[in-house]
Amino acid sequence: MPLTLSRPELQRTANFIAGEWCTAAGRTLDVTDPATGALIAQVPDSGADDARAAVDAAHAAFPAWRRTPAKQRAQILKRWNDLVLAHQDDLGRLISREQGKPLAEGIGEVAYAASYIEWFAEEATRANGDVIPAPVPGRRMFAIKEPVGVVAAITPWNFPAAMIARKIAPALAAGCTVVCKPAEDTPLTSLALVALAAQAGVPAGVLNIVTASRERTPEVVDAWLDDARVRKITFTGSTPVGKHLARRSADTLKKLSLELGGNAPFIVFEDADIDAAVEGLMAAKFRNGGQTCVCPNRVFVHEAVHDEFAKLLAARVAALRVGPASEPGSQIGPMINARAIEKIERHVQDAVARGARVLAGGARLPALGPNYFAPTVLVNADAAMACACEETFGPVVPLTRFADEAEVVAQANDTPFGLAAYFYSRDVRRIWRVADALEAGIVGINEGALAAEAAPFGGVKDSGYGREGSVHGLGDYLHTKYICQGQLD
Repeated sequence: MPLTLSRPELQRTANFIAGEWCTAAGRTLDVTDPATGALIAQVPDSGADDARAAVDAAHAAFPAWRRTPAKQRAQILKRWNDLVLAHQDDLGRLISREQGKPLAEGIGEVAYAASYIEWFAEEATRANGDVIPAPVPGRRMFAIKEPVGVVAAITPWNFPAAMIARKIAPALAAGCTVVCKPAEDTPLTSLALVALAAQAGVPAGVLNIVTASRERTPEVVDAWLDDARVRKITFTGSTPVGKHLARRSADTLKKLSLELGGNAPFIVFEDADIDAAVEGLMAAKFRNGGQTCVCPNRVFVHEAVHDEFAKLLAARVAALRVGPASEPGSQIGPMINARAIEKIERHVQDAVARGARVLAGGARLPALGPNYFAPTVLVNADAAMACACEETFGPVVPLTRFADEAEVVAQANDTPFGLAAYFYSRDVRRIWRVADALEAGIVGINEGALAAEAAPFGGVKDSGYGREGSVHGLGDYLHTKYICQGQLD
């Protein structure tokens, strides 16, 4: 099944600055198919000059955009949402082609991305302020919400449509203008979404996007960090990069939203519905081949149900169909690149060397291509293994036995990260005890699929700060102005 587009013009290969598609001084970046390594397209490998040009455009467009009535901004976002859904199949094919996820997941991601655009179109008209009771006669006091200004959005490769929508939609809804740099592995989806936004009526300069290689990304981002006109950075990616952005933003005191690394625990208590827990883990872990920031990285199973759970899980995992997105039956696609495969293989080999046993998978699948790894279940995992200390970001499930609730909660929290956590139990008292005790920004109770546009998404500790989605997501693009008027009597 070829991943060809019915509307080929959606595949854009230029930067978009001030309402114009433009190249970047002759440098190009190859975009390749992770399933085969074949060249898909070439896009600009931008530098500091391109980054500054994008800020120039966004800064110039900001005064008019912030004065545009919220209802009018909402109408533009709604048209963008409609266009995204009208091109859902093509956008899904584009995601699957450059990112590798199965086509059903690619198409599903487009709907997920659109849900954020629709949500924030509605929230645009609800950036309400407050009337504050005055402490003395003859005075009126107000708190109003205003857009922060130019926003720089830096997005990851694992959800190239959803992540850009989750950042750009609230920024535009709030009245901010945007400069954006998508991940070097998956720029084509982001460029297509920007093209549709322009078609929906987003004015020139309000939304700008530049592409860059891994090597030149620091040059682009540093130009934005140094520019006092950029008032906010929103970033999804690794914790080390997030900390760098926070440090470098200090000189200009930018507002930051950082959605960083995870090391999510998944706990199965002895009173859990085991079948439901297996299904929940399959949904949480193997979406996008395990390449999600909220997928379970450490799985703790009570000793009383461990063997039953491991047997059921291994059977389900062994039955997963691995293959390219172009095959309709594929459930797990290729990993994004060679670095990803090497890390997954290193984690599995380290676990086995330290005493883990492979129940399913455990190796590359070279017959399919260079970037495929078999979905894997390991038992006898422990906290000393690399897979417990680092985010694997692949289809590997390490199982660890436990005997005591307090012990497993302590193990779950024994990490610098705090993005997501999951547990299965049918004891209502335990449910509230454990939900309160887990150090995470997102907790799934008897549920493996957590994300929704109406819910706040974000972490604590080294997983960052700020929230995306929900009413809180709009607030991260606004600041509060206090207005006091006197002599009214």
